[in-house]
Amino acid sequence: MKILIADDHAVLREGVRQVLSTLASVTLIDDADNGNIVLSKLKKNKYDLMILDISMPGISGLDILQHIKDSGLECRVIILSFHPEEQYANRAFKLGAVGYISKNSSFAEIKKAIEKVATGGRYVSPDFAEKLAFNENANLLPHERLSEREFQVMIMISQGKSISEIASHIFIADKTVSTYRARIMEKMEMSSNAELTMYAMRAGLIS
Repeated sequence: MKILIADDHAVLREGVRQVLSTLASVTLIDDADNGNIVLSKLKKNKYDLMILDISMPGISGLDILQHIKDSGLECRVIILSFHPEEQYANRAFKLGAVGYISKNSSFAEIKKAIEKVATGGRYVSPDFAEKLAFNENANLLPHERLSEREFQVMIMISQGKSISEIASHIFIADKTVSTYRARIMEKMEMSSNAELTMYAMRAGLIS
């Protein structure tokens, strides 16, 4: 297996590297500390598995998942994040991720997840798997009503980015961003960017 570790924390990358080095099937371990470098490496190299952080400098982990999905790349992805599973796991799985682990997990759990995903399986923590089994997410949170693109725009608005900055980042027209913003406000029953920001902070979607 050729594996890419994508995370901006050097200590965590080294810890995951040590876990991976114990697996006989691993032939290459590469790493990247921001989203732009990840995309560059994906264009140049073929990886079987990627350990991906959601929140990185440059392009976000969800954007990278979207790129992999749109490009048809055959790279299995495990999300490794400080964000609780309730906030991002379902969205990550919809974009093609096959595993989601908290950065608070032990290295033993990380190793277990990698081994399961490497053999074609999927991995979520036992607690979150139980929540899925009992369908505790039936009552959707406001941000869960958004499409993938609307969610992406909502996060950038919450981070204080302007309409033109968002348009430039995701390669669409300013007018289209404004349309997405209107849909977001309607679906989430909010009326201002400040409300979105406060909601996103309370929900742990941004820090």
